[in-house]
Parts: sequence; structure tokens; C-alpha cells
Amino acid sequence: MKKVRVAIVGMGIGRPNGLALAGNPRAEVVALCDLVEERMRDFASLLPQPDEIRLYTDFDELCRSREIDAVFIGTPNQLHVPMGLKAVAQDKHVLITKPLADSVDAARRMADTAESAGVVNMMSLATRFSAEVRYMGALARRGAFGDIYYARARSIRRNGIPSWNTGFIREGGGAFRDMGVHVLDAAWWMLGMPKPLSVTGAAGAKFGPRGLGYFGKRAPGEVAATPESYYSQFAADDYAGGFIRFEGGSALQVESFWASHQPGDLQIELFGDEAGAQLRPPTVYTNGPIPAAVAETAEAFGAKPAAEPALEDGGGPLDITFEGLTEERSATWDSIAAHFVACILDGVACKAPLRHGLIVQEMMEGLLRSAENGREQRLDG
Repeated sequence: MKKVRVAIVGMGIGRPNGLALAGNPRAEVVALCDLVEERMRDFASLLPQPDEIRLYTDFDELCRSREIDAVFIGTPNQLHVPMGLKAVAQDKHVLITKPLADSVDAARRMADTAESAGVVNMMSLATRFSAEVRYMGALARRGAFGDIYYARARSIRRNGIPSWNTGFIREGGGAFRDMGVHVLDAAWWMLGMPKPLSVTGAAGAKFGPRGLGYFGKRAPGEVAATPESYYSQFAADDYAGGFIRFEGGSALQVESFWASHQPGDLQIELFGDEAGAQLRPPTVYTNGPIPAAVAETAEAFGAKPAAEPALEDGGGPLDITFEGLTEERSATWDSIAAHFVACILDGVACKAPLRHGLIVQEMMEGLLRSAENGREQRLDG
């Protein structure tokens, strides 16, 4: 059986993606790349046949290898495109973690180049590929909500500024590119991927530059207090929010906070003229009876109402919360890996190409640019 030979670059987000690819019967992880060899050896010990996995600290050398078919890129945002372009130039298929890039120009260059090269190019999107999002997207495409005219999406942490790599907090990083991209991408996909027309945004940094709000209240490194030498480099947002208008009249409100005086939350809400929904827990709001598309799609996904929905005498609001959609995080990575492999070996059309990453990048950068100059940004030319 033919297998896709994959190299994993970056031992952070590369670990769950690498484990999923290694666990796929039609793929094998044959190489790892990182600046620190110890991190590669530690991860290799978790993979099948660790002694046969090649370790690279030189990415150019990895790209030249004829023993590698595809590359997963899980480095800081600023390096996605430089590395992706090198891989594509050597005819490697590419799977890139979110966001696609640190700027629109870089994202466009990456998408255009990958498409011209004819290689499979795909975004690794843990939220979009989750069972909850796929279910709600399936409902939307079957018309269960009618015309979805509005959506809200938010990703909020109380203390969640990443402290393990300065790439997160420097220019090109930030909360919106790190976290907001997940709910923005997933909500846009559930809306049917309409063309964005304009965006208005607000963003800033209220915690990070003061050494506050880091993950688990911890400081960077292993010191008791956040070193000023680290947090003085903060040049990105630790919060961002905005409003996006789409062709056809629909709109999306989106928010992302690395740190805040609010409870943590990840939620997407859909407003349709026939029904509405929220993502967590997966719930459909309508007036009874249960739409046929909801029941049929639930059965296809193995979901079922958590309790028998009851309708008031004479009709009225009906809330249907589904169970059976929550899955282990590893199952989401498995879905991403399986789709990437199917695109390469079976010629399946990619559901999350880099072109999608480019459009999401345009919305993100427009929101951040609006926050900087205080004006609405047009995205339609």
C-alpha cells in the first residue's frame, strides 16, 4: 500500500499533527525538523520506529530530500510562508497550521505559488474540522437555518498569553492571529464562505506589555516574575474584535482575547430566519416541530438530542441540545490528517486549501488595520 511520507516541522503544534499523521494507515512520519535536536528526539520516541526517523536542523536540506512527499509546517506565523515556499519549490505537498501567514501579501504569495505548483496545499484547522463545526456546517448547507443573516464568534481566555516563543508576541503574532483565526474561520465556513466586503475593528494590548495575563498566571521561562526583557518586546494585540460585512447582506461579529477579566469561552452563534444555533453545547433554536434536515443530519453524525425536546401547547420556542458530537481533541487531528492524505492519494478536492487561509488572512489584517487607523476597511478591491 502506498503511503505518504511526511516531515513534521516544529515540535509544538507539530506534535498533535504528527501523531495523527503517524497513526493514519496511509501515511508515515519519516522526518522531523526543529532547531533543538532534543525536542525532536523526545517526539520521535512517541512515533513508530523512532530510530528510522531522520532529524533535521536544516530545513533546506529537508526540502531537498527525495524521501519526503509532504511537509507539515508548525513554526511561528512569520516563518510559515518562507518555509512553505521552499517546500513547494521542491514539489512537496504542504499542510500549514493557522494562520497562513503574518500578512496578506505573504499569504497571497503562498497560495498562488502552491496552486501554480500543482501540489496539495491545505490549512490545519482544529476548530473547523471539529465534529461540532462540521455538524453545524452540514445543517447550514442543508438549509436547516434558512438564510443565515448574522453570526457571533468569540474566543476568550482569562490568562492565556503564550510565553514559550517570542514569535507570538512580536509583530506578525498576536491574539487575533493565534486564537481569533479559529472562530473567524469556522464561523465564515458555517456561513457558506461568503465574500467579505468590509471590516471595522478594535485591538490593543492591555496585559502583555505589563507582564500580566500569561498562561496559567505563569511568567515566561521558569522564573518567578515575568522578565521585562521578554514582555518589553510585545508588539502585537492581546485583544481584538470587529464587525465584518459580507456580500449578500450577512455579517459577523468576532472577538478574541488572550487575557481578560472575563471567564474563558469559545462560542459561535448563528442567526437564521428559520432557526438559530450555538456551537457549545451544540444547540439548535427553532419553533417546532424539529426540522427534518436537523434530524436527518444528526443521525448521519451519530448525534441525538440530550433530552426529548418539549414544545409548549400551541407551539413556541424549541431548544434542541445534541450530545454525541463532543470528541477527543485527537479525533479532530485525525480528521485533518485523513483528509490531507486523501487529497494526496485519492485526488479528493481539498476542503481547506490555502486559498481559504488567504481570505481569512484578509479579514484578520483588515480588522487589525482598522483598529490601527480608526477607519472601516474595504476588502472587495
